[in-house]
Amino acid sequence: MNGDESPRRLVVGISGATGIGYGMRVLEFARKAGVETHLVVTPAGQQTRAYETGLSARDLAEMADVSYRPADIGAAIASGSFRTAGMIVAPCSIRTLSAIAYANGDNLLTRAADVTMKERRRLVLMVRETPLTLGHLRAMAAATESGAIVMPPVPAFYLRPQSVQDIVDHTAGRALDLLGIDVPDLPRWGE
Repeated sequence: MNGDESPRRLVVGISGATGIGYGMRVLEFARKAGVETHLVVTPAGQQTRAYETGLSARDLAEMADVSYRPADIGAAIASGSFRTAGMIVAPCSIRTLSAIAYANGDNLLTRAADVTMKERRRLVLMVRETPLTLGHLRAMAAATESGAIVMPPVPAFYLRPQSVQDIVDHTAGRALDLLGIDVPDLPRWGE
């Protein structure tokens, strides 16, 4: 790797909001693109996994190259010297958004997000909440002002999706696009 290339590593965080399928698809697409993935799932994210999937915690961890406990704040992804292409939090709860927006690195997910921003790497937050309060909007503005990209998983219908999976796939692929990770065979407008 020369000095101009970004590392082929991606940090993926999964928090407790509904929509764990987005994080799972990001992991699958990153693997398909040859990108090494580093995963951290919050306890609330594990609860959502149990509600929304038939996967065990171990099954989810095995979708990544490396998986970390949220209490392991000394993990590699908590250091700026551990080079990555960036981080995607999918889904991102309002609690996690708020912790990231206001630099409250109280667990490995929020610490890794803070490190991503301080190193001026791309941080994509797939915020899952509706309707939004003024407090939510202020946290989104604060996160954006600190360098994060707030990307609620809003479906695109111009590609005429045939299933919920089509919608999830397109959104996960667009999140990876923001980090310069190309998803092969992702349908795109005008192609």
